[in-house]
Amino acid sequence: MPRRAIRELPDELVSQIAAGEVVERPASVVRELVDNALDAGARLVTVRLVAGGVRAIVVEDDGAGIPPDELPLALKRHATSKVATLADLESVATMGFRGEALAAIASVAELSITSRTADSAHAARLDARGGELGAAARGRGTTVEVRELFFATPARRKFLKSDATEYAHALEALRRHALARPDVTFAMWHDGRLTAQWRAASAEQRLADVLGAEFIAASRAIAARRGPLAIRGRIGRPEAARARADQQYLFVNGRYVRDRLVAHALRAAYDDLLHGSRQPAYVLFLDIAPELVDVNVHPTKIEVRFRDGRALHGAVQASVQDALADSRALAAQDVAAPATPPASAPTPYAAPAQPDAIPPSYRQATLGLPERSSPPPLVRDAPWGPIAAASPPAALDPRSAEDHDAWPLGRALAQLGGVYVLAENRHGLVIVDMHAAHERVVYERLKASLNDPDAPLPAQPLLLPVSMAASPLEMATAENERDALLALGLDVAALSAQTLAVRSRPAALPDADVADLVRSVLAELAQHGASRVVARARDDLLATMACHGAVRANRRLTIDEMNALLREMERTERSDTCNHGRPTWRQVTGRELDALFLRGK
Repeated sequence: MPRRAIRELPDELVSQIAAGEVVERPASVVRELVDNALDAGARLVTVRLVAGGVRAIVVEDDGAGIPPDELPLALKRHATSKVATLADLESVATMGFRGEALAAIASVAELSITSRTADSAHAARLDARGGELGAAARGRGTTVEVRELFFATPARRKFLKSDATEYAHALEALRRHALARPDVTFAMWHDGRLTAQWRAASAEQRLADVLGAEFIAASRAIAARRGPLAIRGRIGRPEAARARADQQYLFVNGRYVRDRLVAHALRAAYDDLLHGSRQPAYVLFLDIAPELVDVNVHPTKIEVRFRDGRALHGAVQASVQDALADSRALAAQDVAAPATPPASAPTPYAAPAQPDAIPPSYRQATLGLPERSSPPPLVRDAPWGPIAAASPPAALDPRSAEDHDAWPLGRALAQLGGVYVLAENRHGLVIVDMHAAHERVVYERLKASLNDPDAPLPAQPLLLPVSMAASPLEMATAENERDALLALGLDVAALSAQTLAVRSRPAALPDADVADLVRSVLAELAQHGASRVVARARDDLLATMACHGAVRANRRLTIDEMNALLREMERTERSDTCNHGRPTWRQVTGRELDALFLRGK
């Protein structure tokens, strides 16, 4: 192929390339224009779409407006009022700052701007294609009209989806802005019909308006400060996790972003709380000094880079873990939350008076299970000891209703099928999976007892060292993180410039593929650091030990043992789920029981 000379690209082609980076679909236009409206101080933003935004996008705001003499400059590439120096760029506090959006949109669509400032006698309108600037009528603020998106690039237009799909993406873009700015009223119109509106409200009310009361009921608030980082928002309860990651919103200094580092920290916080591939729901706002985060790493500003990523990872993970620690059993108002939590906590259940009600003294409490005057420990041979009752059994008679209002999980009634413990609290019936519940109790006890970061995990020396080829990064990580590897029971050392030798492995993993195990641990160490990897590996091993040490199905328990388990659950963090993310207990309210039997119908 003959050599081609280096030459400058025409301005039109440069604009088309830049537009391809900024404008992907109508939702991109909505995002950029609403960013500008918010930076202008708008308190009312209205978006109007035609054909999903392909035919027309109109964004109106009541912000500060643009002076007539600055309108032509607003359409030039890299013209902006947001930054002027490198120092400004390193501490960006506005939504926009590149000065590319309007120029990029104008290169792929028909664009016009109508704007008026507070001290102007009338508005001015500028047509981007013809360059005509004339008088117009409107109140203070700005209206940007974008028509026939990608008309100049038909190939790009063919990649757009149906009008309904493009509308859905545009609505999601506006929804993200609405979550971040509850002080602003947003409205969305599509094909002449009002389809969504969020009036200015408190942060909590805006979350309920945008995501629904179900999200509020199935989540808990988080508010923490760790060093220069402030974290707030709501995180979903583990039992309300979803099959898809469609309700995960992360904002950094008010800007919606996707960040793998923070996503990993959040997933790590839910490590032993989620079942299978379930996804947590959350709306998380991170407030950090602008100079500690770089927002200038992606044309669409949807990615950021943190100056101290590892510290931020640890801060987010620890804050979310702390917020998830308290179980529903610890809060009386949350006790009656069923599998699908209601919008508000139920009131205590009062059974309707019945003339033929069975007197309490004749109620069957144990379904015929034997009771012992001196019950044995729930787990006889576990090294971490038996479950102890919250108070001496003599002081709390499990067959007495005097104290059951003070017990969130109620008093034990019976055991069902050798698997479930049935208990009664003031809301109705509590059903407990005894193995899952005891597994969590034992797991949290083990974590507390092995909280010494200097104590290595038991290692098993290998009769013959395992050699494995290693990349330069793996070789460097093995050398730099040798102490962390030893803490995990892995004795790894360089055998040559490109080979590692493994001389021991964790004693708790006798059947593991040593080479695969070392590669995965080295990859985690290289990306997330020693403290995170060691802690996670410890937790995985302790979870396995707890699963084997918990009480098994078909083990017959006495009433005292059942009550002891319920009291331990009430004191144990994260006791709503087992180590594998399965729920440990469910509440069936008295009203739900009445509905099953058509009482009062």
